[in-house]
Amino acid sequence: MTLSSSRRNFFALASVSLAALMFGLEISSVPVILPTLEHLLHGDLKDMQWIMNAYTIACTTVLMAAGTLADRYGRKRLFLLTLFCFGLTSLICGLAVSMPVLIVSRFLQGMSGGAMVICLLAILSHQFREERERSRAFGVFGIVFGAGLGFGPLIGGAIVALLSWEWVFLVHVPLTVLTLFLAFSGVLESRDPEEKQLDLAGIVALSLAVFGLTYFITQGPDIGFASPTGMAILGAAIFCLVLFLYVEKTVAHPMFDFSVFRIPAFSGALLGSIGMNFSFWPLMIYLPLYFQAVLGYGVVDAGLALLAYTLPTLIVPPFAERLSLRYRPGVVIPVGLFTLGLGFMLMWQGSGLEHAGWLSMLPGCLIAGAGLGLTNTPVTNTATGAVPGNRAGMASGIDMSARLITLAINIAVMGFLLFESVLAYLREHMPAGMAAAQLRSTAKAVAAGRLDAAGPLTQPALAQGFAVLMLYGGAGVWILAALSFLIFRSRNTAVPCGDSIGAGREGGSACIARSLPEVGQQAD
Repeated sequence: MTLSSSRRNFFALASVSLAALMFGLEISSVPVILPTLEHLLHGDLKDMQWIMNAYTIACTTVLMAAGTLADRYGRKRLFLLTLFCFGLTSLICGLAVSMPVLIVSRFLQGMSGGAMVICLLAILSHQFREERERSRAFGVFGIVFGAGLGFGPLIGGAIVALLSWEWVFLVHVPLTVLTLFLAFSGVLESRDPEEKQLDLAGIVALSLAVFGLTYFITQGPDIGFASPTGMAILGAAIFCLVLFLYVEKTVAHPMFDFSVFRIPAFSGALLGSIGMNFSFWPLMIYLPLYFQAVLGYGVVDAGLALLAYTLPTLIVPPFAERLSLRYRPGVVIPVGLFTLGLGFMLMWQGSGLEHAGWLSMLPGCLIAGAGLGLTNTPVTNTATGAVPGNRAGMASGIDMSARLITLAINIAVMGFLLFESVLAYLREHMPAGMAAAQLRSTAKAVAAGRLDAAGPLTQPALAQGFAVLMLYGGAGVWILAALSFLIFRSRNTAVPCGDSIGAGREGGSACIARSLPEVGQQAD
């Protein structure tokens, strides 16, 4: 049976939205079940970091390659393939019986999910050509994607309470089957007539550099940062980074064109991307542990508490768009980052109160979420609108890569800071004469949320550790806010708009306004 154009577009939008929902849920619903996984699968703090980092690093690995492969072999074809793989790897995650199996499964899930998301944006841009229809489609996509991110903690907690942790992953299996049916029926095939060459050397070099640095930070406390093994890992990561820079400078078709960094609007927006993933999203990996182990909440209550952190990211973006048009992204993005940092500072203050609880954390959580909401949409639209139209895809890829790389590294950094802060507290308060190895072992158990690891010292040690994380996140994002503001003001930030948006060079807000139907509301 031949579907009408409107029915086909409805099916296509439904499939893209469901895929975006699943991808968003896999980022935000998993953190709330990490303490449960640590207990049932006998993991530790490093295992919890790798459950998340395996996903983000894998997404980074395939991000730039997926766009080229989709252009060459067909967006619908790659979407169906990666969607099937996402459902299959979700099934494997749900059936995992050990931490190593789950971590490997998460890596494979991240590879399929990252490639899938790249296909989504290309499908929307090709299938919805009329300006108003395209704007509406991207709006629906952004809302559903944001809902997956915003309500993920509550959904994850509810699934664990009503069923079991496995269903946080297994729920994607029936959703994948439904999405495959909708996509097969509604999505039109499309390709890029000008095929691009795959920058395989650059992809491999960048992926190894990120993995090496993350591994160095995560495993450093055990292997020794200054040990021969630690130095070898760090040296290999630096070598891969230098190799990546060399490849991108010399290869005929680089995935990163560094000339775009000369555009202040693009560089300022990129610092906004880095700022959001320097603080907001990495802390979300650890906040469920704080709510459960320090404040004593159950998994569902922790999910509810996290809504104060995530819901403003859904409510604020429409206001951010209007502010961006009125005051220019060069003002709104640094202000959004500053607001995000302010929220972290208020959380830091609230967590240090004598009777700290959900209410003392509420103002900081709300303001941090509002800061991210102020920053996210202007960052996305500015990064893609600040470059010529034929480079918008590349700019979007750099933006997404910067987010995922910053997220992966800061998940590791925050885990390191949490462990070292807990260790310092225990070293000060534990009985004298305890062996160093035993003290480190106890600190690992405490940092992983085992409440019986250090008796009455467990909760205050964790509280001190989380205070350090909030202070680190707030101070770091304030520095990035200042740098972003200075870069935006460094020189005339008029930006080139491509033919699909407009000809010539024009002011940032005008160009962004005209590009909104093109890039839509992309969630983080």
